[in-house]
Amino acid sequence: MSQFTTMPWSFEEDLDRYAALGVEELELCEEKLERGRETEQLGLLEVYGMRPSSVQPAVRTLFPSRMQPEPREIGERIERFKSTVELIAPFAPGAAFVCNTGPAPGGNVEAVIETAIREYRALAEFAAGYGVRVALEPLSPLLMNVESAIWTVGQAMRVIEGVGRENFGLCLDLWNVWQGAAVEDEIFRAGERIFCVHVSDWRTPRSFEDRAVIGRGEIPFPPLLQAIHRSGFDGPYTLEIFSHNVPGALWEGDLEEVVIESRKALEKIWRESVVGRS
Repeated sequence: MSQFTTMPWSFEEDLDRYAALGVEELELCEEKLERGRETEQLGLLEVYGMRPSSVQPAVRTLFPSRMQPEPREIGERIERFKSTVELIAPFAPGAAFVCNTGPAPGGNVEAVIETAIREYRALAEFAAGYGVRVALEPLSPLLMNVESAIWTVGQAMRVIEGVGRENFGLCLDLWNVWQGAAVEDEIFRAGERIFCVHVSDWRTPRSFEDRAVIGRGEIPFPPLLQAIHRSGFDGPYTLEIFSHNVPGALWEGDLEEVVIESRKALEKIWRESVVGRS
């Protein structure tokens, strides 16, 4: 469960309700921590027996983006990412800290990729010292020039291979990549470099935050789940739903039902498309 899915809930509410829903692992979102109470709140993870499998830093893009416009300089943004690792890594051993490139200044994607390889190599080495990983997430073309300069698994793998560090890999969000050409082959080839998987469903977006409950949209899950399974990935599938600034926004409704319905739908698809084909 990603804490983005339950954005209206507080950090403590997340832990309490996730436990009641049978959630054992979460994607921790730094922006949910309260300034001055971070260590106290992070300590609650052990109390609830909740393991962070991934982390969304408050500043996770190399270049300024719509969601994270400040600070402006790459060096300062990297330092913010490092401070997130220093704060959260002791409570999240082995977790994958998610990063995005941010939009390409002047549209120069090649320069972003070159910069990303250089900066992420150093960042991965820093993270390794804290026993955690870094996962690069390609985003939907909807978010090009807004949040990202790369939008396919293949482009992300170019950066990952260029970085060349064992603890630097891929955050695979099906909502973002499902429409890519040959995406199933790209997923399979990514193999052990897949560090985390995000799931939600797609309908034609009406805002930047408009994802759907699994089973209510258009994503062809069976071949995608089969490709992930064949790649060797055996980690958790994280429900990450943004739903804001649209009629009937999920963030304004019954979020427990969103979790329950999505889990049931994913389990059904998994049984029929993966277990049934094993």
